[in-house]
Amino acid sequence: MNTLDVIVDILKREGVEFLSCYPTTPLIEAAAKADLRPIICRQERVGIGIADGYTRTHNGKKIGVFGLQYGPGIENALAGVATAYSDATPMLVLPMGHPTGWAGIEPYFNAQRVYAPVTKWIAQFNQAKRVPELMRRAFSLLKMGKGGPVMLEIPSDIANEEVGQFTYEPVKATRPAGNPRDIAEAARLLLAAKNPVIYVGQGALYAEATKELIELAELLQAPVTTTLAGKSAFPEDHPLALGTASIIRPRTVPHFLTKADVVLGVGCSLARHYMQFRIPMGKTIIQITNEDRDINKDTPVGHPIIGDAKLVLVELIELVKKKLGKDGRKGESAVARELKKVKDEWLAEWMPRLTSEEVPLNPYRIIWELIHTIDPRDAIVTHDAGGPRNQILPFYPAIEPRSYIGWGKSHQLGTGLGLIMGAKLAKPEKVCINLMGDAAIGMVGMDFETASRHKIPIITIVLNNFIMAVEKDYMPISHQKYGSRFITGDYAKLGEALGGYAERVEKPKDIAPALRRARRVTEEEKRPVLLEFITNEESTYSRPN
Repeated sequence: MNTLDVIVDILKREGVEFLSCYPTTPLIEAAAKADLRPIICRQERVGIGIADGYTRTHNGKKIGVFGLQYGPGIENALAGVATAYSDATPMLVLPMGHPTGWAGIEPYFNAQRVYAPVTKWIAQFNQAKRVPELMRRAFSLLKMGKGGPVMLEIPSDIANEEVGQFTYEPVKATRPAGNPRDIAEAARLLLAAKNPVIYVGQGALYAEATKELIELAELLQAPVTTTLAGKSAFPEDHPLALGTASIIRPRTVPHFLTKADVVLGVGCSLARHYMQFRIPMGKTIIQITNEDRDINKDTPVGHPIIGDAKLVLVELIELVKKKLGKDGRKGESAVARELKKVKDEWLAEWMPRLTSEEVPLNPYRIIWELIHTIDPRDAIVTHDAGGPRNQILPFYPAIEPRSYIGWGKSHQLGTGLGLIMGAKLAKPEKVCINLMGDAAIGMVGMDFETASRHKIPIITIVLNNFIMAVEKDYMPISHQKYGSRFITGDYAKLGEALGGYAERVEKPKDIAPALRRARRVTEEEKRPVLLEFITNEESTYSRPN
């Protein structure tokens, strides 16, 4: 077997179910020959998004893989890999590379040098006989510790070399359980706290720790908020759920984080970035993370615990029960009552937008109809950058783990389309929906055809207000004088032309019926759907203090 055949053989042994890819790479034919299904996209960052969304939806238990050509392929892929790195997604990227004899010759692209800052690890198959060794190391890094993309470059002259006899056993993952003394101290602080808050990141999703989060929150009667990437780790219909701690947020988040005396961070880096609602200063911080580099990165942490979120929570729960009894403070309801009051007051202020009869449509009405037409328990939802993310984030209730794919750090317009295709491949029984704007579909819209060609029946909702970057006001002169932000397009016609079912919706009464038809088409006809909603220029977002 040559290098490519061995790579594919190892991918199958590791449980990889398909190869997301873009021509031209001989890895595609090697995969097809071995009955590893190729999903061929229209551009690289969408293909990486497919592998990314697949891995996230499986919580890293199954790994998404993307294969691509050297030169323009690997050069084009940077944005997608940077996205996966910013969200710590464990996925494998397998680019072809220039022949080893070209190493160091300018201006040939050097993937190892360029991608080092946005990968967990990057290496090159510099000898065919090293393929099993390097693949084993790659999957070890993918399955353990904090996630991130791993890249292995395949030089074109190594690709067809014979590997010879080899042995390979799938990598077995292991997880740290935390220092018992650190966990005992955390339990003491939480039990003594007057206003504890649990702050949850996506590490809790990868650890599959939702059950433990619910139990600890109820024992302590502590409200729970999540990061944008951690949204869905705690059910948002729970009486102790605050919602997402982003710059766009429900009023419950700042209300309880401001008054908190102890904050328990679970599976989060506590990194500061522009989409995050920052924890106010002066709090006692406990942080559970499996990555030592995330401790004291830019948030002072007095009580760090290095360990898997689920395993540490199990120990914390036992210690809390020893002190409070098996039911803890479950009979108390003061926190839940206060939370409900704050949430109800906030929602009441937003109901005019959420139930608006405006024409053009108010985007919030579309989101409200989505919530009440397709049960969030049946769906996986993601968004795009800008307005769509800001509008759906505080209102959409993520009830089950990985029912919502949140993102918003180092990302580009169009990220959601690849993610939702990957989610649908991972969970075909779910209604998979991405919400995007007219600027975002301009970036990646041709890949709707990928969903059609490969029979990936997603629902794409396009909010079309015929203007770019409505949430920003940084080009008033150029816009007013030259109309530089006006864009146009009939995206329903585009959806039809690319092989899907499509509708254009303009009236509030037509929103819910269109959503029901979309679900029927995806489930019965197995076709992707594009719903284009003509909206106003809504730019008011939930940013309460």
